[in-house]
Amino acid sequence: MCSIQLESSLWTPIAGEDTFLGHPQYCMVRRENLEYFPRGRSYWDRHLLGGYLSSRLVSEQLGKTVMESMNWPSLTGTLECEVRPVLGSPELKLEIQGLTQSSYDSGERFYITVLPTVRLGEMKLTAQREITGSFDYVWYQSLYTSETARLAALDKADSGVRRKCLKTLKAVCRNCPSLRKLNGSHLSNVILHMSEKETDWSESAFADRFQQAITELIGYLETGILPSYFKPNVNLFQGFTEDDIDEMGFMLYCAVTEPEILLI
Repeated sequence: MCSIQLESSLWTPIAGEDTFLGHPQYCMVRRENLEYFPRGRSYWDRHLLGGYLSSRLVSEQLGKTVMESMNWPSLTGTLECEVRPVLGSPELKLEIQGLTQSSYDSGERFYITVLPTVRLGEMKLTAQREITGSFDYVWYQSLYTSETARLAALDKADSGVRRKCLKTLKAVCRNCPSLRKLNGSHLSNVILHMSEKETDWSESAFADRFQQAITELIGYLETGILPSYFKPNVNLFQGFTEDDIDEMGFMLYCAVTEPEILLI
């Protein structure tokens, strides 16, 4: 995340439910008080589009600044790994590959996406054009930070293993081709929903909770709906196709009786 500082007196976040898009996580940032503070008083006025802060223009400016100022060979030498930008991406994305004898030598590459982020009041918005698509003035309200903070607070209160369960589920999904579309946000929300009805998150119950999470995921996939913990009207599965859901559901269903297939 690359945080940008906006003047709270000049900019107002518009919740997704209140925009013409009607998507709870597709928000907008409106320029205010133009009659008293005309255009040009804020540095970010140059990125206005129809009276709103353009996520596209901000992303393009960030990418241009980094590309023009970064010495990639020097950065590669300093970090002892090859770092280079991914061309053609709508966002600033970096490809990283190791140079020395290590696990990187298998040919595996890592990617980091640098996202401009705005925090206004309680809202944290990111310019994620891969999600918002062609809407140049739309900002995405990510709830992942709130989700992980909630899990940490719950674990602290009862010395629970929710985060351990999340970490294990993420590792399983990352290493299983059929489940790679399930990300940290999906899995965090499953565990948060489970925490509403399940009280025993002790270390001794870890295996049971992990198995329960698999079963809960199957149930959500069967309905095609995974409600967001913080915004229940948001379906976190809405970007999946029917084939995606069938493939993930089948793999998890098989894992109920043969859990070892998740480790292959």
